[in-house]
This record gives sequence, structure tokens and C-alpha cells, in this order.
Amino acid sequence: MGLAVGDVLEGKVSGITKFGAFVDLPEGKTGMVHISEVAQTYVKEISDFVKIGQVVKVKVMSITPEGKIGLSMKKALPPAPKPNGGSKRQGGTQSPGRPGNFEWQSSKRPEATSFEDMMSKFKQTSDEKMSDLKRFNEGSSRRSGRGSRGNSNNGYSSR
Repeated sequence: MGLAVGDVLEGKVSGITKFGAFVDLPEGKTGMVHISEVAQTYVKEISDFVKIGQVVKVKVMSITPEGKIGLSMKKALPPAPKPNGGSKRQGGTQSPGRPGNFEWQSSKRPEATSFEDMMSKFKQTSDEKMSDLKRFNEGSSRRSGRGSRGNSNNGYSSR
């Protein structure tokens, strides 16, 4: 019986690094819990949450063709109840894992998104926002009269 993505099991923490914890799993296998998958809150020091030798519950999130096993401690826990029934506030929804209980993006994204896909989406969104910002700045500098006189010193003299 091998491990499969989605399995929830117990393992023993065998090592801790700045970026995560290694967990010994059944059948002599070892997986890694990235620091972002340790708890529902921000984790600055992983040693504040786990210790070597501690038995933890983990969920198998990924298994690469090379056999590397990605684990999550926070997704192995039952979902936390939403305060006030997840009421809407300023266009977002409340989420217990974020400061101020405010979720900026929809939680309707697929679970099995690769890192490359997430980075590509982030870059695309970032490029769009930068383009909008540049367009806004160009429009406001034309309206205020700056930039149209060929003066690149932003209104300061160079005496």
C-alpha cells in the first residue's frame, strides 16, 4: 500500500530547517512540510510550532515523479468554523487565517495548482497593475502640465 495525494496520516518530525520540517512517514518514507503549510497563522519561526520527535498529523499534498512528498499540517486539520457565518464585509469574506479576518481574494481557486501556474498568474496580475499605474501617472502628469514642457526635473531648477 503506497502513499497517495489526499492521504491524512501521522508522522514524526525528524528535522527542522528555516523553510520547513521533515516528517518520517509510514513505510520508511520522508516528506516535507513547507513553513507556509504548518499553521493557519503566519509562522516566523517553525520551531515555535513543531519540535524534533513530535508526532504530527499531515496531509499528502503532492508526490513528484522523483518521489519527493509535499505535506501540509494545516490542511490535515478540520476546517475552522467561520465567524458570523462568513458574513460579507467591504466586498470580501471573513477568513480565520488572515490578519483582520479579511479575505482579499476569492477562495474559489482550485486546490491542485502548481507553483509555476501560481507564479505565472501573479506575474500577469502584477504586469496589469503596473500598466494601469503607468497609464494613470501619465494621464495625471499631462493634466497638471508636467512633462509637456520637455522639463525632466519635475519642476525644480538646477541652479
